[in-house]
Amino acid sequence: MSRGLFTGAKLKDKPPLLPRGRVSHWSRERLDKLTTPELRALLDNAERLNETEVAALCRELLDARPRGRGPSRRAKHSGVTREGLVTRGKAFELHGVKPRNRMWSRGGVRADGAVVLALRVEDVQRAGATSQCLLWAPNTANDRPWSDSPAGQERLEHCRLALERGAAEGLLAYGGAATPAASGAIGGKTERLDAQTVLKLEVERRDEEYWARWL
Repeated sequence: MSRGLFTGAKLKDKPPLLPRGRVSHWSRERLDKLTTPELRALLDNAERLNETEVAALCRELLDARPRGRGPSRRAKHSGVTREGLVTRGKAFELHGVKPRNRMWSRGGVRADGAVVLALRVEDVQRAGATSQCLLWAPNTANDRPWSDSPAGQERLEHCRLALERGAAEGLLAYGGAATPAASGAIGGKTERLDAQTVLKLEVERRDEEYWARWL
């Protein structure tokens, strides 16, 4: 990331940006398209990974927004970390969902029938005021092996349920591994979810793919 993005900033005393995977690929333009809760959560993740330049950009953009920073800490006894990021299991628990498998489940069904899904923030596409995210697509050319894993098949089941209900709830996930493990697990131990921001999803089918849209 170019240092020219930090106009007027003194960077010589800052530690170098560490090549920590996909977090280091955020550009200023892409960051500016994120909502304030998304930007806060990404700041927390960048600070944790010592992504100093990404964190500086996040702080700069948040400072320019009304109430951009928000509260800095949450109560420790609640299990909620800074900026409301928690483990996937804790996030599901807070929303009344008992996942089928604590390692690879990326969604669940609450007692009232509502479908709750974890969405990786890197997969979110924004167009104006609308955001969308691919939830599931078939493994037609062995390019999506995750879709055939137990985790992928569970996601397909949840997509069908959400389509039938006409709506679902989404929780944004930050960090963690993007490549599925052999079990189909995505994210790993470093993934954290924003349990405080609930996205109201409209699930739709496009040919054989399932997508979520929200405002």
